[in-house]
Amino acid sequence: MRELLRTNDAVLLSAVGALLDGADIGHLVLDQNMSILEGSLGVIPRRVLVHEDDLAGARRLLTDAGLAHELRSDD
Repeated sequence: MRELLRTNDAVLLSAVGALLDGADIGHLVLDQNMSILEGSLGVIPRRVLVHEDDLAGARRLLTDAGLAHELRSDD
């Protein structure tokens, strides 16, 4: 799994999840339950991961949706 993006924005997280679901690209959101520990302040960013084989397609999908500025660097 590779990190696609990292954000504190719950709306962005939801939109990215919907885009990935619509394109049938499996993804995993990490650190979502950390809000319990931090008191729901949004301090700890959530990470969206996709399978290595889907990374290029997911990056292209988010770029086409105008979200290229949210993507993690392509290491």
